Amino acid sequence: MKVFLGVDTSSYTTSLCLLGEDGQIKADKRKVLEVASGSRGLRQSEALFYHMQNLPWLSSQLAPFLADHELVSIGVSVKPRPQEDSYLPVFLAGSSLAECLASFLGIPCHPLTHQETHIWGGIGSAGGPTASRFLAIHLSGGTTELTLVEREEKSPRLKIELLGATLDLHAGQLVDRLGVKLGLPFPAGPALEELAGLTADTAPVPTYHRDGMVSFSGPLTALEKFVGQVPPAVCARSCFLSISRTLAKWIGWAEQATPCRELLLVGGVASNGLIRADLQKRLPTWKLYFAAPGLSVDNAYGAAYYSALVWKGDGGPASALRE
Repeated sequence: MKVFLGVDTSSYTTSLCLLGEDGQIKADKRKVLEVASGSRGLRQSEALFYHMQNLPWLSSQLAPFLADHELVSIGVSVKPRPQEDSYLPVFLAGSSLAECLASFLGIPCHPLTHQETHIWGGIGSAGGPTASRFLAIHLSGGTTELTLVEREEKSPRLKIELLGATLDLHAGQLVDRLGVKLGLPFPAGPALEELAGLTADTAPVPTYHRDGMVSFSGPLTALEKFVGQVPPAVCARSCFLSISRTLAKWIGWAEQATPCRELLLVGGVASNGLIRADLQKRLPTWKLYFAAPGLSVDNAYGAAYYSALVWKGDGGPASALRE
């Protein structure tokens, strides 16, 4: 069977993925970068060093899966967003591996951005959106953006137009900073979500949206004041619901800006079950698509999926991967 390799080296995760021409994941290997206890993150130089350490080991974990399969193309994230000035050193690790491997094997290497990797991973795992134009929200520790996405006809290329962003903190920074304040490990999303599941109570947290711009500095200030005054579980639940309310305001504004009513949510923060459930209640007139939780966080599936679509010469969803 022919397989397609995806490579993604984001700020906090080294990822390799093998996708079969039948649309099934054959291997998904990742390693989250180590962050010291109490720290709020890594410098780019540190993250790049960890990627260079992780890639040989992850490659050795993928090697057995290639014994009975033919690798025909590679997709790799080379920068954060599809903008000329978009750049982060961490993506050099993955792009170097992908380009060298493609040269050695004489196969094509298809570059895309980390944001496109997330969007294609969402489309592949959620089965949509199916419209040629739709909205996508990318929520992570380094990105909080509302975009209008348009598929090029009979091509897997995406045209992405920025509609809105954050004025200050990213949604993932809100989660991580509150988590660190509560003594949770970084990145704090999974532990904070587990904590939020222990209660149904919340505390009042302000939210902000104006003309396509959102803000999370106010919610963080309010939540940090609650630490030590209310149970940690209440802080955690209030955090996620404040994000959900902010997103609902954002999407409500988008109703006036575009006729689109299909929305894809991707990124680590978008994997949160509480946010997903609350948005579905708040937005009954929207058709919401969520990347599979394990494929919403940083991973290389979307890069492999994109590579397969380019190789097949088709811009359609998962059915394009099947003979």
